[in-house]
Amino acid sequence: MFLKRITCEFDYFYPIMQFSKAIEILGHAGAVYACTASGDYLYSASADKHVVRWFLTDGKQDKFAIKFNHSVYSLESMASRYLFAGLSSGDFHIFDLQKNEEVKFYKQHKKAIFSIRYNEVKKQLYVGDADGNLSVWDSETLELIIYLPLDCGKIRSIAISNDGCNFALACQDGEIRVFESEFFNEINSFYAHENGATAVLFHPVKKDLLISGGKDALLKVWNWKKENELQKIIAHTFAIYDLIAVEQGRTIISASRDKHVKIWKLEDQLLQISQRLDAKQGGHKHSVNALAKISENKFASCSDDKKIIVWELS
Repeated sequence: MFLKRITCEFDYFYPIMQFSKAIEILGHAGAVYACTASGDYLYSASADKHVVRWFLTDGKQDKFAIKFNHSVYSLESMASRYLFAGLSSGDFHIFDLQKNEEVKFYKQHKKAIFSIRYNEVKKQLYVGDADGNLSVWDSETLELIIYLPLDCGKIRSIAISNDGCNFALACQDGEIRVFESEFFNEINSFYAHENGATAVLFHPVKKDLLISGGKDALLKVWNWKKENELQKIIAHTFAIYDLIAVEQGRTIISASRDKHVKIWKLEDQLLQISQRLDAKQGGHKHSVNALAKISENKFASCSDDKKIIVWELS
């Protein structure tokens, strides 16, 4: 006796949505340390001491390029208006993208600037350096609001909550420090990673959820208000350097010194591996230093291999 499968109009095959390489950008003469997307462009910073702008449509280089005296370790853009650059020397440069000129230059920091983040809600800019110093700037006046010597070692990553009310620091002493953005008081601090916390991310929808990565190659999910560790994953084989969220927070992306970009699905506050982007998938051959969210289904990665790759959900 044979059973015949009856197919109705509601039977469909749903393919697994995965990221694939859309554009590969080559042009830097050294390792690419940072990248940020703004409007139709992607900006990148390199050990070759240049910041370069690329068209997101085809990856071709735009005429906009800046030459510095030192390597650029961090970049942040603000609504196609300003570009912020942090250098290995501690110099902090601000460029007006509409006028194509530098409008401010500060030597507030004395050591390398590893992280810059813009709080769109509060109109604030956070800058962290290798000595554990944090500066907060008014993004409208471009003036310093407060300078906090935290003595926490290198501030490798800064994250901002979706409502702008809190920001978090991933610190070399292994601590995740959470501040409120009104008076800049530290409201939470908990030990997260052995040998140093290197990446931190607030979930864009679930306010109490925070994700961190460390030199220990672990990825952790926290209820940061309760300082409660919800999940711990051996995610990579070397330090995790960056974290971003796409698809309205359903997907988390990690970048590591182990040359891999990994895609994680977040369900019920727990992460599950979905995809690995490595050299076999056309990915990077050396350390992946930073990620830049372009849209909810597109992001960029940059690496010591001098490449920038734009990945798209397909």
